[in-house]
Amino acid sequence: MAENEEEKVVNPIDGDKVALNPHLLPYAHERGGATIKPMDRGKVKGLAMSAMYEQTDMQLDQIRAQIELLARQANEIQQRMTVSERIYEAEMNINPIVSRTYYLYARSNGKSVLSLVSPAEWGARPPYDYIATVKLLGDHTWEVVERRD
Repeated sequence: MAENEEEKVVNPIDGDKVALNPHLLPYAHERGGATIKPMDRGKVKGLAMSAMYEQTDMQLDQIRAQIELLARQANEIQQRMTVSERIYEAEMNINPIVSRTYYLYARSNGKSVLSLVSPAEWGARPPYDYIATVKLLGDHTWEVVERRD
């Protein structure tokens, strides 16, 4: 009698409405299934290109800023070298010490003089024309602290 009962069991779902391979369907086959939409390849590529341009522009801006910083630093070193050459060609009756401040003057004959005496210490009639206040750095280049206007 068990065999007869098995034969009488009928599937209540219509066979035309049941998928044999539901995993191959291009849409969700259950009520709670995820919505499956075809991919818009143009939109995906457009968004990817937009993100790529944004990232590369940001990186290029960072590199430009680094280049500008390096150019400024190179220019400052070049200026220190030029000033240092002028000071080392000047008359110097002292032995300059690192981190000390000195004063650069010009004589009437065009030659430069490095001195410990500031323009204010000379009084009303200094013997030389004041050019700049300079400081000797550890690498033996000179930094201009103040220039004559």
